[in-house]
Amino acid sequence: MRLSHKIRKLFSVQALESVWEHSVRLLHPVSARKILATVDREKMSKLREQYPFRPGSPPINRFEDADYWVAVNVERAQDLWLDRTPPLRILDLGCGAGFFLYVCRLFGHDALGLDTDDEPLFRGTTALLKVQRVITRIEPGVPLPDLGMKFDLVTGHRVCFHRLGRAANGEQKEWSTADWEFFIHDIRTRFLNPNGRLLLEFNPRKRDSSFFMPELRAFFLSQGARIFHSKALLAADPQQRPRFKETKRTRR
Repeated sequence: MRLSHKIRKLFSVQALESVWEHSVRLLHPVSARKILATVDREKMSKLREQYPFRPGSPPINRFEDADYWVAVNVERAQDLWLDRTPPLRILDLGCGAGFFLYVCRLFGHDALGLDTDDEPLFRGTTALLKVQRVITRIEPGVPLPDLGMKFDLVTGHRVCFHRLGRAANGEQKEWSTADWEFFIHDIRTRFLNPNGRLLLEFNPRKRDSSFFMPELRAFFLSQGARIFHSKALLAADPQQRPRFKETKRTRR
């Protein structure tokens, strides 16, 4: 990497946003170590014996690393002020191993996950953490199943359900803006309480470029999103400007 590129990256908007997030967390410290102490580490280590690595499984998917994932999800919860807000009802899309649900529950929230059942390790981990999840797949243009309730917060971390495989030239195929519009409308009208929020966090693209290419950025902004770093935060009402800070819990 050239020095000039390193300097630009160091002082980029994303870098400054990361510094801001870190600073806010420091003002409201939470001990990930204490939360980690509530996890049965012996049983967690035995899960890997029961569900060994599959060929080609990337390191990021080694979800039995409780030390790493508890710390990551404590930060995610802090960035949404979940350590300082009244109890909320939360739905986590693509909940994976369930660590975010677990952390939310320890902060006093009602949390439900939604994911496929393709990964046996996730099945074992969510059972060990005693978190609840609904098994389904998120498809473009298809409404999510009725869960019989609405939520104060819907989250999706490191979203990948929008990926549709690769084209013949190797390029990643993704949802269109029409697919995103359908999905956001479905969440807003069927799953969010009036003061609810939808948080989507995306992986960066190649060479650490932002997920929000010009067309996608313009679309999410047209939906009333607050774009911060790799995240898009949307309010239930597209005319409202959402906040990462706590919102009132609404029951229906």
